[in-house]
Amino acid sequence: MTEQTDKPTKKIYYDSRSVAKRTKQLVHLVEEHDKTAMLAQIIKNNDNIQTVLITKSKRGADELGLYLKNEDIKVTTIHGNHRTEQYETAAKAFNTGEINILITTDMILQSLNLTNIQLLISYDLSMQSENYFLRLTYLKEIGESIALVSPNEQNLLDTIEFILKIEIPQEEVENFTQTLSPSLSQIPKSLKDKKKKPRHRTQKIKKTTKKMEE
Repeated sequence: MTEQTDKPTKKIYYDSRSVAKRTKQLVHLVEEHDKTAMLAQIIKNNDNIQTVLITKSKRGADELGLYLKNEDIKVTTIHGNHRTEQYETAAKAFNTGEINILITTDMILQSLNLTNIQLLISYDLSMQSENYFLRLTYLKEIGESIALVSPNEQNLLDTIEFILKIEIPQEEVENFTQTLSPSLSQIPKSLKDKKKKPRHRTQKIKKTTKKMEE
């Protein structure tokens, strides 16, 4: 009788970049002035899904919250100008499903302890690529990430894809049409070109300057 040996198991890494590679991600290329309208349509296409929206600043969070409320979309905004008890109340309401859309910043997201994020939307890409990977860890490899990327953020996306060594799939938003300017139509060559060249470039990517997000 031969002795059975256990087959080696594949080691699973749980650092933020490894988790990011195992998390479903999408990119929507959009002109900056069309971002709010595109976001509103994405939310309408994903009704009643536990959604977190990330902006790069407190002011941006407030402005986005006001826009969505004017579109009859119920949202809760939490950032550094709010008190600890407000953080806790918002997090509890989100985790229990009392509210289903929360707008916040990277710094505050880390302290909210949200447990059931189904959709995380990066309304803005962070100047620090590591923040993008940290955002994805909160999805626990179950939820989905969507990034809205304007022409001015293309270099940030290039850096993220270069680090991940993958090209994040790009899709158009259902029921939304935008007018492409030359800047957007060139990244990539065509939004409808399925054979487009990879967005990340082969040359060395310049390091982005660190900038406070909060």
